[in-house]
Amino acid sequence: MRAYHVSSSLNRASIAEHGLDWERMGLACGIAGSPTPEAEGVFLCREEVEADWFVRLNNTGGPVDVWMIDGIEPESLIDNGSGFEYVRHKIPAASLTLLRGSLDDDGTH
Repeated sequence: MRAYHVSSSLNRASIAEHGLDWERMGLACGIAGSPTPEAEGVFLCREEVEADWFVRLNNTGGPVDVWMIDGIEPESLIDNGSGFEYVRHKIPAASLTLLRGSLDDDGTH
C-alpha cells in the first residue's frame, strides 16, 4: 500500500539521509505541535487528501514536506486512539519519495 507522511521541511535533510525515525525528532516540533513523539512510531496517512489535512493543520511554525512511502503493509498500521495511524518501525530513506516540498499551511510553496 502507498502511504504519506507530513513533516517540517527543516527535517528534510535528516529524513533523506536516515529515513523516518521518531527517535531523530528534534529540529522541529511535530505537525500537531508536540515537541516530542506522540508514539513510538511513524504516523502515516492512507490517502493523499488526509496528508493535505495535516499540511493545513501544520503547527510546526514553518513550511512542511509531504513524503510518499510505497510498500506499507496495511495490517502494520496502528490506531493511536484518535483515528490517526502509525507504524512501529522506522522507514528507511530508500523507501521514501519527496512528493511535495516546502508547503505553507495553505498548501502552496
